[in-house]
This record gives sequence, structure tokens and C-alpha cells, in this order.
Amino acid sequence: MPFGGSNNAWSNPSTPSSSRPTSPFGPSATALPLLAPISSSSVLHRRPESLVPDVEYVVDDDDLHDLRPGESLDKFQGLKSLTMRSIGDVATLFFLLLALVAVFVAAPVVTWYGGTNAGHGGRASGYNLGGINGSGQYPAIGNWATMIDADTPQSAYQIKGQDGDTWQLVFSDEFNKDGRTFYPGDDPFFEAVDIHYWATNDFEWYDPSAATTKDGHLLLTITQENIHDLNFKSGMIQSWNKLCFFRNAHIEVSLSLPGVNNVAGFWPGVWTMGNLGRPGYGASTEGTWPYTYSSCDVGILPNQTYTNGTGPEAALTSGAGGTSLSYLPGQRLSACTCQGEDHPGPSVEVGRGAVEIDMIEAQILIDQQVGQVSQSFQLAPFDDFYHFQNTSTDAPRNDETITTFNTYTGGVLQQAASALTTIDSAVYHDTSGEFRQFSVEWSADLDNHKDGYISWGSQGKESWTLHQSAIGANKNVEIGPRLIAEEPMALIFNLGMSNNFENVDFSHMTFPNYLRIDYIRIWQKSTGSITCDPPERPTKDYINRHENAYTNANYSTWEAAGEPSRARFKGVPMLIASIGYKFPKNSLTGC
Repeated sequence: MPFGGSNNAWSNPSTPSSSRPTSPFGPSATALPLLAPISSSSVLHRRPESLVPDVEYVVDDDDLHDLRPGESLDKFQGLKSLTMRSIGDVATLFFLLLALVAVFVAAPVVTWYGGTNAGHGGRASGYNLGGINGSGQYPAIGNWATMIDADTPQSAYQIKGQDGDTWQLVFSDEFNKDGRTFYPGDDPFFEAVDIHYWATNDFEWYDPSAATTKDGHLLLTITQENIHDLNFKSGMIQSWNKLCFFRNAHIEVSLSLPGVNNVAGFWPGVWTMGNLGRPGYGASTEGTWPYTYSSCDVGILPNQTYTNGTGPEAALTSGAGGTSLSYLPGQRLSACTCQGEDHPGPSVEVGRGAVEIDMIEAQILIDQQVGQVSQSFQLAPFDDFYHFQNTSTDAPRNDETITTFNTYTGGVLQQAASALTTIDSAVYHDTSGEFRQFSVEWSADLDNHKDGYISWGSQGKESWTLHQSAIGANKNVEIGPRLIAEEPMALIFNLGMSNNFENVDFSHMTFPNYLRIDYIRIWQKSTGSITCDPPERPTKDYINRHENAYTNANYSTWEAAGEPSRARFKGVPMLIASIGYKFPKNSLTGC
């Protein structure tokens, strides 16, 4: 999803913004705050003592201000004793202070907590402490470790995982409070972005006003209107750096799709991505997406080739039409990183990235006039010809009559292990608008990588599973095994349009249209955790050190995000910041 769909070759996310057409994209990067220089003429000097007039000031009616040299404090002994009047004054002030506290502190607190109501989260205990937000969401918080919506039925608190184990509910949102908003700061878990998703050549601008809750559903609305030089507005919600799931998770959503089952164009998605990349912020994803790799070999190098460009042969010839396999810039945070170089940890010998798992990307099979969901794992480095091992053992399908492997398996910017499952026409908003359940479950074992797997579900039934063995080592391109999502994974909901995914049939589409989410529920095993910054795969310090890349969507490359920012103040050139983001050195190209 970050750089295209699972059907067509995706556009290059590393293309500098200066080389992109002007009109389809967002405004230029916002200038950083100016720091004004201090002129030497503005320095304050101490006034010379000779300029201070020798004047004696005496207040005749107040002995306290008239203590002259040689006088004793004995003249003020009378102040040691307090009269009854003075004691009364002090007491009166004390009781007035108590009254003020009662009126302006105690009374509001009693009213606030006395009116606690599960339907009005802002009035409940714990408000704004990480579990209740200002727009009405009210999940029940047990031991500050789980975030479960009070409206989630008890019957949903446990499930059996694909592995046969019991998984516990750790997070849910039923979206039953209408009128919620997702502007920055509105919600502790989700945030709507304000960007153009230029990497996939999207036709819409994502604006926070397009995301809200209505009739008990999360509602993403796409409209035809002028905004930021584009003609469509829609919504994307992320939990990036707020809510992430580590090691394992089973995510289920109940949703209704936009449009109808026989008109192509809408691109709704529910997906997850590693927290070291922020969707839509191209600088953050350069060299991290979609890497899921911790080997030190040619797989971490640009174009997946030797430093002299002579091989491996399959990397030079097994791409589309017998051309290069990869145009990726190389894994920025590889297991080959030199000691002392810029790396998030836990050590420079651990490969890191921003892998992607798509629960669904919905598309239309026009010749059959039916809808399908693409359920995919985007990964790098690539197999030759982008072919993973799709045997019945490595990648079993539950019902091969409705689930087929995607004929699109990748391009120069990603490999897609993907399957397509036919879905019911009633799930589309402009037919019946019914809700169906879709899911994805993954489990990653940091000590035994081979035990990792991803399993998808469609309309309440298992659709297919990808075992780690399907993406193991590949001697043809001389790379090691790819890993099953060993990063803290954040959530994304979005409704877009792009010819990168499927041809958009504007003449038959209707606007406005909607992606509706009835609920999201997430379960984990005991080995899982809810964190975006686990000690085994930390992200916080690294993100903080490279704030530009994660907060300014106009930067398209890692280097550009770290270039010095310059401005002028009253004609004087000033250096505002000089961060200098660079790919760290690695042992294959030289420490």
C-alpha cells in the first residue's frame, strides 16, 4: 500500500519532489521557525555607579522603611505580639481560601466523577491518561495493559488462533460514539493524516475532516471536491507511533466496502506496517519499506546486486522483461551496519525495516463483475521473478474455488506474496451495504524464525496462510530468509483511488462514497505485547533523532529530510538546522 497496489508495478517512492509534476502533489515543505540573530548593539550594560544620584529616600510614616545606621530592631518589638483582631483576620483569610477551593476544585471533581458514564468517555476516571480520548471513546482499561471497548461483547474476549492456542482480547473499538474526530491530539490511538499520498499517484487528498464516526461506525468518506489542487478528498487513519502490536496479533474488522461490485476505482484498505516507516512519509520509508531481513549479504545492497554491479545473474535478469529485479536503494538499517553508525538497535547486527501486511485491499474483477479482496505480505529483498514458494505446504489455501494466488507477484520496488478471494456483492455500500468480517493473524518468533506465519480470513472464514518457509533463503539471488513481521506493527485504514492499483472508472463511480468499519478487535498470545517501542525492536529514540522524516510528508528521500534548512532574517542568511540524514555505512561497502 505505501507505494502502490498489489496488481500493477508501483511508482518509485524515492523520486525527489523536485522531479514530480507540480499539480498532483501537496504544498511545498513548511519552513522551520526562524531564530533571530542578536545584534551587538542590543547588549545591556550595567549602569555606572557615578550616574546614580546620591539621594536618600525616607518614608516618614512607616518605621519599617526608616531603619537608619546604628538603630536596633528593638524598636519593633511590639510587632511580636498579635492582637485578637489580627488573629481574626488570618482566620478569615484561611476560611475564604477553603471556600474558594471547595467551589472551584472540589465541586467540579465531584460533578465530573459523579457523572461517569461509559457513553461519555471524557467524564470517566482515567480521562486522557492513555485509554480515554476527548472525542468520546471509552475502552475499559484493565491494569493499564489492555484497551477494550466497554461495548465489546464478553463472547469476543477469547478466540482460538490459527495455531490452535487461545488468544486473549487486548484491544477493541466498537465506534459506537457518534461524532468522534481524529485530528492530531483528538484520539490516543488513531490519527487522521493531512497529506497527498504521492507515492502511489493517488487522485485524492487525505484530510482529517473525511474521518469521523456515525451510526455506530467509523466512516471514511470520499468526495469529489477541489482540495490542494486535487479533485477528490478522502480519509486515512493511522495508529503509527501510538498503538502497535509486537510479536503476534489477530486483527478482525467488520466492514462495508464503497461502491458496487461491477465498477472499478475505489481502493479501500485495512493494513499494518512496521513503526519504523510512517505511511505517506516517503523519507521515512526509503530503505526501510518493505524490508523484513536480518542477514548480511547482497540482499541489503542497492538493486540487490554486488557493489560492482556484475551479479548475481538472477538479480540482473529476472525482473520484468528480463531486466533488473530491484530498484530499491538498499536496506538502510541492515544487519551489516558498522559499529557506531546510525541504527535503532537493539544492536547493529539486527536488520530492521518497515514490513507491510495487508488484511484487505478490495478490487473488482470486471470481466466477472465480482469483488475480490487482495490479502498480501509485501517484502524485500526479492526472490527471482518475485516468486515465493506457493506450495500447498508453504502457502495453503482454505478453499481454492474462491481463493487464487495473485498473478501480480511484484515489481522493482516490492515483492508481493498475495492471494485473491471472491467476496459477496452485498458487502458494497451501493448494493446492500452489509457488513462482513475480515481478519489477519501473524506470529513471529524472534528466536525461531522458521515458526513464523501469517494467516488471512475473508467473510468470517480462513482464506490462506503464508508460512516462513515460503519466503526462505534463495540461492539464485544469493539471499537469506525473509522474516515474518518481527517489527512493532501499526494499523492503517484508508479509502483511496489510483490507477496504480486498478483502472479508475470515473464515469461510472458515484460520490460521495464510504468505507465503513463497524468494529476492530485485536487478540494476542501471551508472548505478544502492545507497544511501538519494545526493547527487542526499539523505535522511539530513532524516530526522535530523525523527526523531519516522520513529520513532514513533503520529503521524499531520507537525505532530503536531513538537509540543512536555511532562511534569511532581515537579509542575513541563517542556518536553522543541519541534521544530515545519511544511510549508515555497512561492512559490505566498507566501514
